[in-house]
Amino acid sequence: MSIAETAKSNGVDFYDYTKKLLTDLPNLGIHHNPEILDQYMPWSKKIQAECSK
Repeated sequence: MSIAETAKSNGVDFYDYTKKLLTDLPNLGIHHNPEILDQYMPWSKKIQAECSK
């Protein structure tokens, strides 16, 4: 399943989700703390609340 299909199946607007990823991820330091990425998966409650359709 593609990231677009996964976002859609979780009720996440793909445009808003992509915009959030491109805005937030460069500033997070995920190389030192990769578990932060869990908060940015389309099925996370945080993303569903911030990027829902």
